[in-house]
This record gives sequence, C-alpha cells and structure tokens, in this order.
Amino acid sequence: MYVCLCNAVSDKTIREIVRRYQPKSIQQLRQLVPVGKQCGKCICAVREIMEEELKNPPLYKEIA
Repeated sequence: MYVCLCNAVSDKTIREIVRRYQPKSIQQLRQLVPVGKQCGKCICAVREIMEEELKNPPLYKEIA
C-alpha cells in the first residue's frame, strides 16, 4: 500500500529501509527515502510503521 502518494513510497519500502538502516528519527528516515517532503500527510503513518519495525529488531545482522 502506498503511504506517501506524492513520492509513490510504499509501506513495504519504508519497512525495508527501517530494517536495514535502523533510523532513529523521521529526519534520518527522510534522508534515506523521500517521505513527507511535499504535503506531509504521510508523516503519521510513516512514524507508526517506523516505530513498529524498530520494536522488532532483525534476528541477524546483514553482511556486505
């Protein structure tokens, strides 16, 4: 499902970015993926997805 319609960013993309890079804030996430840079309506949903993913850390550390 698209979370950010302005930049066509899906929840799947956000989840993958959060799992891989573990951003600690929305500002850090915004440096990795273009969310909330136009209308800003997606920020609440993005924050919820990010918090949900950060509660469940990956079982392994990706190498390379």
